[in-house]
Amino acid sequence: MVAEITLVAQLKNKQTKEIAFRELIKQYKERLYWHIRKIVVSHDDADDVLQNTFIKIFNNIDKFNEQSKLFSWMYRIATNESITFINKRAKERNLDISDYQQHLASTIESDDFFTGDEIQVILQKAIATLPQKQQLVFNMKYFDELKYEEISEILETSVGGLKASYFHAVKKIEHYIKNNSH
Repeated sequence: MVAEITLVAQLKNKQTKEIAFRELIKQYKERLYWHIRKIVVSHDDADDVLQNTFIKIFNNIDKFNEQSKLFSWMYRIATNESITFINKRAKERNLDISDYQQHLASTIESDDFFTGDEIQVILQKAIATLPQKQQLVFNMKYFDELKYEEISEILETSVGGLKASYFHAVKKIEHYIKNNSH
């Protein structure tokens, strides 16, 4: 695994950019895929958004100012691409974003790539009922095990606000699971 500082230098150098970019994909593809997948739900859509994310990263690497970690910067791009994607899909279907997220949640069980058991299906449906910011914070904290400081960098918001969002998300999920488990 190439150190981040070396990778960034190689990505910004025209001679080494393509080789470094292949390394970047190898190192981060899976983590970014699963982050995107939790937002867009569908495997095919996640693949499309991941591809768009890497294109944006490749085209904008020179704008990366190294004030944050490369990982946080890429995560922010992946998050924004995912949100843009689902907002566009909701609009195409003339649905409110929360209605569209409910629709996505209802498709989980029929997704050939979803291998979860019943409680995971209920958890995913519960997450889909949350407002978008709470979903993002919950997924990043619970599934990706990111620290609040990292999430703060990615979502460009305060740690205090994130803690409150996470707390509210957990309460809503607990309530949903209690009322929807057999």
